[in-house]
Amino acid sequence: MQAAEVTQERRDTKTVSSNESLWSELTLAQKFAASSLTQFGYELLFVRDMNNKNIAALVCNDNIATISKSGEINTAPNMEIRRA
Repeated sequence: MQAAEVTQERRDTKTVSSNESLWSELTLAQKFAASSLTQFGYELLFVRDMNNKNIAALVCNDNIATISKSGEINTAPNMEIRRA
């Protein structure tokens, strides 16, 4: 295997384990809601516990969606995502 392939494989593995870690932070209601959004191309970006309000943020192209602790989906949240 060439060095570039090994590097890409490591990135892919890291992304998968990161993603699994994020999913483990979700409540059951959030997991159901996030699963439905992934069918439309959304990807789980991060989970934040702000003021005991576990919020999951997902992104699809330039669209942002959040999911509350109880599983309520907001497809027009008042937030911006910083891009690298």
